[in-house]
Amino acid sequence: MNRLGTRASIVIGIGLILIASAVVAAVALSDGAAKVVVDGATTPNPFAVKGRTNAYASLAADGQFAVLSWGASTTDGATDIYAAASTDGGRTFAAATRVNQVAGEANLSGEQPPRVALVPRTGHHPTIIVVWTAKATAGTRLMSARSDDAAKSFAPPMLVPGSEAAGNRGWQSIAIGRDGGVVVVWLDHRELAKNGSGSASMQHAEHQHLASGQKPADGVARAQLSKLMFARLDRFDSSRQLTGGVCYCCKTAIATDAAGGVYTAWRHVYEGNVRDVAFTKSSDSGRTFAPPTRVSNDNWVLDGCPENGPALAVDDAKRIHVVWPTLVAGATATSEPTLALFYAMSLDGRQFTARQRIPTEGFPRHPQIALGPAGELLVAWDEQAKGTRHVAFARGTVDGKGAPRFARQPISDIARAEYPVLTRVGDGTLVAWTSGSIGQTVIRTQRIQP
Repeated sequence: MNRLGTRASIVIGIGLILIASAVVAAVALSDGAAKVVVDGATTPNPFAVKGRTNAYASLAADGQFAVLSWGASTTDGATDIYAAASTDGGRTFAAATRVNQVAGEANLSGEQPPRVALVPRTGHHPTIIVVWTAKATAGTRLMSARSDDAAKSFAPPMLVPGSEAAGNRGWQSIAIGRDGGVVVVWLDHRELAKNGSGSASMQHAEHQHLASGQKPADGVARAQLSKLMFARLDRFDSSRQLTGGVCYCCKTAIATDAAGGVYTAWRHVYEGNVRDVAFTKSSDSGRTFAPPTRVSNDNWVLDGCPENGPALAVDDAKRIHVVWPTLVAGATATSEPTLALFYAMSLDGRQFTARQRIPTEGFPRHPQIALGPAGELLVAWDEQAKGTRHVAFARGTVDGKGAPRFARQPISDIARAEYPVLTRVGDGTLVAWTSGSIGQTVIRTQRIQP
């Protein structure tokens, strides 16, 4: 194993601490701790449900219409999904509505928030679709719910096709296809359920080994039991496996184009426990997919899951933009390895440009990407530096040689901020993130003008 692989335990240790912190944050809020109440005609910013820990944000927008969805957890760990809509580009939001009908059923984490997407409708506000991971008797399943009245109410939830099997699943992403149908990709552990492995925990089996001090099983062989699945919400026979060998605790990413293309990226487990980002695309609305392509030969050797998946966007010219974190050598021969954030682009989905580093500070994690109104690249992520975490933003503009140059700026100055999400609104960019101390987190948003 190379030096980066042997020193990767430092990064994983930090990652496990963050996962544990997220669990604590989901259950530690006392009834009197939340100061903002979602019960009026307008939802205040920050967003919080009284007496709950609020986290796991997701955003979508169509012009000036935007929707924020998030999870709110009680002190005993019961989590519900909420959504609120804005008609002025995120300047103000209407009152929030609970999305799920079964109280406390949601099973969320920083890399698997409830996902929201908008289906355009002529003469009406878009239809809102929310997809989330829910607890089930034999593991977890994926649920979806829709609203046709700007998040004032939601129809009864429905199962995502193919997610009803025994075992755990999650880390889903959703997008709207050319015909208005909703496409979904997710990570699935039904094969572990078949083999008699425990399905009650959503953590990757290798994380369990690391936390207990045991040597993990061969990561490549075990990863073959972890599947990348695809389905359309409107077709109950549409679910199918795209590949095995996926890294199970890293978020997926999906995008579509106006010609029926469907694009997806994830973190894959290659020979030698290498955890690099992979990609595949469909040119026929998801009926068939090309063989997976490796985005970059980073060779991140790791006996565990980084809990850091890729972000993906496709522009009008069908150029594919991917952003992801990976481990790199320190600045000097004696310094520790560190995480860095990278960008790559592809014109055809078969070959990507050499990775380009995005300027960050500290340890960057959990990137998201969107396209700006002028075609520029908008990236948000969180950074760990100087004993805390904060959210940063970068705008990538294309230079004379066709390569983007990223300019970084911090967008949060509070004690702790993490897991940002962003979306383009009609006249700018809307960013949301989880904010505050452990056990008392809220959701904050900020508009960034062009």
